[in-house]
Amino acid sequence: MADASSQRDQHRRPPLKGRGTASNRSGRFEAASYHGVDDGWASSDDTDLPPLRTTLSVDTSRTVITYNKSPDLGFDRSINPYKGCEHGCVYCFARPTHAYLGLSPGLDFESRLFFKPQAAAVLRRELAKPNYRPRPIAMGTNTDPYQPSEQDLGVTRSILEVLWEHRHPVTITTKSARLLRDLDLLTALAGENLLHVAISVTTLDPSLARRLEPRAATPSRRLAALRDLAAAGIPTAVMVAPVIPALTDHELEAILEASVANGVGKAGYILLRLPLEIKQLFQEWLQQHAPDRADRVLSRMRAMRGGKLYVDRFGERMRGRGPFADMLEHRFRIACRRLHLDTPVPPLTTDLFRRPPGQQPGGEQLSLI
Repeated sequence: MADASSQRDQHRRPPLKGRGTASNRSGRFEAASYHGVDDGWASSDDTDLPPLRTTLSVDTSRTVITYNKSPDLGFDRSINPYKGCEHGCVYCFARPTHAYLGLSPGLDFESRLFFKPQAAAVLRRELAKPNYRPRPIAMGTNTDPYQPSEQDLGVTRSILEVLWEHRHPVTITTKSARLLRDLDLLTALAGENLLHVAISVTTLDPSLARRLEPRAATPSRRLAALRDLAAAGIPTAVMVAPVIPALTDHELEAILEASVANGVGKAGYILLRLPLEIKQLFQEWLQQHAPDRADRVLSRMRAMRGGKLYVDRFGERMRGRGPFADMLEHRFRIACRRLHLDTPVPPLTTDLFRRPPGQQPGGEQLSLI
């Protein structure tokens, strides 16, 4: 366990350029825990650390569709082309998943990535199973499908190609304008009522965004992407996520107004979530980047989480509870009603689904026997 002095030393470590956290604390499953401590021998040159390079490893998972039974999610299946995310959002609720790999939810999560080069082929096999029943597949639920590595790897595009080929509905959530590269596929899917797209906007302040989400698209680029998607006839939504009390919550209405001005027709929000290792990572971030607001942010979080920094109960983990949480939800509903963002969105169709040929020798004919 780290003592108070090592905690303070960790807070004083300079942030790494282009990274969301300066910490690489061990994951919760590791037998040993390592912490940086200032031994008094540091010089001014020691703070000029070399850039932390991103490494990519192959993920050989034999399935790509993940199923869930969560009552507070609007989908029952998802695909994540990547494990880890180079965007480096310090608050990312997916960070603790890297602990299952024996890695840190800190810097490892945003610099040691895993990708699924065979995702398209594996997906096609899963869709071909006789007992498969189509329902919308959500992409971007854990890590961003359009993070920087996608530009060269194209894993997300290969998945969308399979989904389009077989007319399978899909939803996409991202913080990147990089999805405009795939506008041809997105337009085709949307034209058959097979696609909804949501872009997350946490803040309109580019300086704050750079510190919170160092490698994600700037707020202005995300809004421009929403405009281009809407102009192409693609149903779009803005996710004000996460809402950080006493840091970004005052921007809620402004984000919704800016999104409507760029053609958005639907909106949602999620309160900041701090499960497992993220509690410590986020507190370190506050001490580095917003020390004057740290106590207020954490106090407000506890007020919305029943005295804790996080509660994982269904129905509460996304919204919180108590007067502040109720006020936030009330503000959101009033703004959506005023901006006409409360119109129901028609569900995506599953009627067009074309099952891939069976995997038996002889293909589709034998799959009918």
